[in-house]
Amino acid sequence: MLDILYEDNHLISINKSSSDIVQGDKTGDEPITEKVKQYIKKKYNKPGEVYLGLPHRLDRPTSGIVILAKTSKALSRLNQMFQDGEIKKIYWAAVDVKPSEDSAQLIHYLVRNEKQNKSFAYEKEVPNSKIAKLNYEVIAKSEHFYLLEIELLTGRHHQIRAQLAAIGCRIKGDLKYGFDRSNKNAGIHLHARKAEFLHPVSKEKITITAKPPNDNLWNYFVNAVEKK
Repeated sequence: MLDILYEDNHLISINKSSSDIVQGDKTGDEPITEKVKQYIKKKYNKPGEVYLGLPHRLDRPTSGIVILAKTSKALSRLNQMFQDGEIKKIYWAAVDVKPSEDSAQLIHYLVRNEKQNKSFAYEKEVPNSKIAKLNYEVIAKSEHFYLLEIELLTGRHHQIRAQLAAIGCRIKGDLKYGFDRSNKNAGIHLHARKAEFLHPVSKEKITITAKPPNDNLWNYFVNAVEKK
């Protein structure tokens, strides 16, 4: 079942689970894009091929907001908006260590290793690196973890995972970036929580919020934030 957060004639937004893939890959698992096409075809009784554009990605182990375009006009404008940083993206991450500051901006230079499917963060510019920026704030804590709210300012490969690991804060379940054990569902505690932008066609302000997955830690943090 799809968890649909927003839909109109031009856009559809889904709350992705950490087990879903956005696009087809070598696993052969059915991607979100196919599931959404089938949903549109059935709901609107559309004959033939359904148009669906994907203006951004979300790593498989990450949960949360995925925005898709139902028209080519919306897709071309969304592509430009993502490129120009006109879509405000807020993430939540549960990490094992409290950062040295309660809130700060992180700036690193990331190098992507295609073979390892991993990005490495450096404090200074190195060959083939791309600048990566994010703002974070510690907004809750549990017995063993801290909840960071992150505003992503650039969109690099594995950016949040690599930058947090570089300051010694590992995301729960993220073996690839140094956490010591995986989560049972193979996901990680990184969630695309909120997106704010002007609608690419109507220009009205759109705010989309996605509830984190239903597990004890996420539920604890949701309650802690709501009590504030």
